[in-house]
Amino acid sequence: MAALKDLAGVLPALISPLQADGAVDEPAVKRLVEHVITGGVTGLLALGSTGETASLDEKARRTMLSSVVEAAGGRVPVICGVAQSHLAAARVEVEAAARLGAAAALVAPPSYYPMDQATLLAFYRQLAKGSPLPILLYNIPQFTKVVAEPASVASLAAEGTIAGIKDSSRDFEYFEGVCIATRGQRQFRIFTGSDSMLLASLVMGAAGTICGTANVAPQWVVRIYEAFAHGDLVAARADQDAVHQLVMALRGGVFPAGYKAACHLLGICESWCAAPVQALDDQLEAALRDRLEAWGLLTASAPEPAPN
Repeated sequence: MAALKDLAGVLPALISPLQADGAVDEPAVKRLVEHVITGGVTGLLALGSTGETASLDEKARRTMLSSVVEAAGGRVPVICGVAQSHLAAARVEVEAAARLGAAAALVAPPSYYPMDQATLLAFYRQLAKGSPLPILLYNIPQFTKVVAEPASVASLAAEGTIAGIKDSSRDFEYFEGVCIATRGQRQFRIFTGSDSMLLASLVMGAAGTICGTANVAPQWVVRIYEAFAHGDLVAARADQDAVHQLVMALRGGVFPAGYKAACHLLGICESWCAAPVQALDDQLEAALRDRLEAWGLLTASAPEPAPN
């Protein structure tokens, strides 16, 4: 867990650029990684919810992760998302992530059958036993129907089973509960997945955010973190206001179509989503273009990949 003990700041939950046939668009992955690293992010999450991990086949997942690791080139750590329906499959994904160069795995609990807290604890303990990577718990109950209660998170943190958590519940009372329950675990990494609540989360003790908006305007999200770190709450609030507006603008269509459309407008990738989700329609994309243009986000072309 040494690689994660000081990890903080902004980590984009990367989209997965795809071709029309559903294959991973590797040149676009390189453009995306260069775009966000240039924007000042401190790490990358491949194959999270914004990355459509639950909708990609094994070949696409492996290609996406290896492309991200290669494009990052060791400049920032890469975390791999895992969302599988049973323990054995989650183990396979974590082992593959380790082989491909990930620094950690962000693992959602199995989501088909109902799960009580004892079962949740057993899942993470069994997964962590012999794991080649540190495990972060992914709390996203709107997708999994499972809430990792703050007391459970604290128990797993105290025993070293998990190195951190990404909370995407959008429940700030829950988030506060996790922060309070783990306050004595100084190396435990707490990230909010709700970039619209980043400033409030930092005040409560978050290490930063793993978020989708950083695909589009990484520098905007980074400014919130940096202003807070420098004690400039006036600037941090202004930057949070801007990010909140961007978050709302990206929620058109079926998730994550808005994020992919924005990256298409930035010249990074095509707007294809994993089947059966459709790309943002022309009317919604035109409205999104107008918003991004008004905010000055379309004035610069997408960066080229770093040379090998």
